[in-house]
Amino acid sequence: MRVEVARPEGVARAVRGPHGWSIDLTGDDRLHARAGLITSVLDAVRAAGGGPVHLWVPRPTAADDALAGTTGLVSGRELFQMRRPLPADEHSTLTVRAFRPGEDDASWLEVNNRAFASHPEQGAWDTSTLRTKLAEPWFDASGFLLYEEDGRLLGFCWTKIHADDHPPVGEIFVIAVDPDASGRGLGRGLTLAGLDHLAGRGLAVGMLYVDTTNVPALELYRQLGFTVDHVHRAYTAMV
Repeated sequence: MRVEVARPEGVARAVRGPHGWSIDLTGDDRLHARAGLITSVLDAVRAAGGGPVHLWVPRPTAADDALAGTTGLVSGRELFQMRRPLPADEHSTLTVRAFRPGEDDASWLEVNNRAFASHPEQGAWDTSTLRTKLAEPWFDASGFLLYEEDGRLLGFCWTKIHADDHPPVGEIFVIAVDPDASGRGLGRGLTLAGLDHLAGRGLAVGMLYVDTTNVPALELYRQLGFTVDHVHRAYTAMV
């Protein structure tokens, strides 16, 4: 389900997923610039049945934190956006192939949901969730890289190009290894495969998001030359 609110200061959309409602604001995401809009969309979510909501804010400020309470939101998870120049100094040795929509859906969903079993956004995907992402205008199957052994999917690196950024930026959108194959260095190889693909598309900057509490992933990405560019903070509520 989706609800939308339009006010003079912008438009807010709330989409209900497996773990609650995700709010997206057009234009300026800062809470202190959009208090009335946020209050209105929270009211719309409440009227549509309510539940947990979250709103991600890039580069949050003290003003955003202060205003959160006035709209019923509290600070939640934080993500680092990390970046590095392309091409990387190291290259992947894994043999990967492109995702085939309609053929690889079931095997990919199985690995994704096993790898992200406790993740609030990426876990519990179904065919509808996946197809919504595959229908996005930015989707490019050639950048959705799968790694298999003996016909079994063991991991993937899904990349995304932000063509409207200046200059364009390549993102490692989702990356995961089947829990049965953990500890073999596949995460490193898949990350490098994604960076190799993005560099091959002519991009000079690669980026990704990672939970600030995910110490093993942070260590890997720092080893691969990523540095923190800025923080994204989730503001949450139960309405």
